[in-house]
Amino acid sequence: ISSSPGWIREFDKAGAAPMAELSLPMQSLSRRRLLWRRFMRNKTAVAGALMIAMLALLALLGPWLSPWQYHEVDRQAYLQPPSMQHLMGTTQSGRDMLALTLHGLRKSLIIGLVVALLSTSIAAIIGAFAAYYGGWIERVALWVIDLLLVIPAFLLIALVAGNSSGTGSWLLLVVLLTLFGWMLSARVVRSLALSVRHKEFVLAARYMGVSGPRIVIRHILPNAASLLIIDATLNVSGAILAETSLAYFGFGVQPPDTSLGTLLGDGARQVSSFPWLFTGPAVIIVLLILSVNAIGDGLRDAFDPTSSASGSAA
Repeated sequence: ISSSPGWIREFDKAGAAPMAELSLPMQSLSRRRLLWRRFMRNKTAVAGALMIAMLALLALLGPWLSPWQYHEVDRQAYLQPPSMQHLMGTTQSGRDMLALTLHGLRKSLIIGLVVALLSTSIAAIIGAFAAYYGGWIERVALWVIDLLLVIPAFLLIALVAGNSSGTGSWLLLVVLLTLFGWMLSARVVRSLALSVRHKEFVLAARYMGVSGPRIVIRHILPNAASLLIIDATLNVSGAILAETSLAYFGFGVQPPDTSLGTLLGDGARQVSSFPWLFTGPAVIIVLLILSVNAIGDGLRDAFDPTSSASGSAA
């Protein structure tokens, strides 16, 4: 379930976006504006952001875009191909595929966003506190990370999630994906925090009597902000792919609820006879993953001043 983003190595080499760049000819630009301009120069990232915005809008407006609700059954249209009445066809139970796909998109986006936020937050807290305090706290944190990394996460999640049912199954899935999705990021945060904890501003805060937790939150974590933003973005696609993989084997979101992964798994079993059951969810998933990854690459290039892809911000 966990993945090691390729940008981590580049990030380690480049550092956390040196502030020296702001002393170049663009002194009048704030750091935030400079990063924004660098991101906007990446056309692929901008296209990905626009696509994500459109998909999010479709997910939000789903109940009003289709005359059918995702749980409604048309008893006169079983496995009906796309038509004016059902734009994306119907399932074997007579449910409208457009309504199901939009509901599944909303559920997949929620799962991806919640897992990304929780796993990145856990990684930031554990990695930063382990690096700052060191000693037995760091040893325990590293032991937990190593332990979770060797556990067969996919098998364990499949066993636990597969026994759940109903609309609450996605909450259990979020918990399990979060549990096994923060370890590698925590290691990177720890490495970055180790290079920051002996900086002058950290030592000054310590000599002034500032508490350890406050130093970590106010001084160490902000220096890892760019890494955490990129990590959270890419974790969205990682969580959606993980849920899709589990749902393909029947271990994802359980009926009567649905997600894009659930629809993809159900449609794949009948793709040769009823292709509309598979095509719509598959296209949405591909667009969703490519868009999120494009945004992640754009953020990486914006925060990394040595990246050739980001170019000059002038």
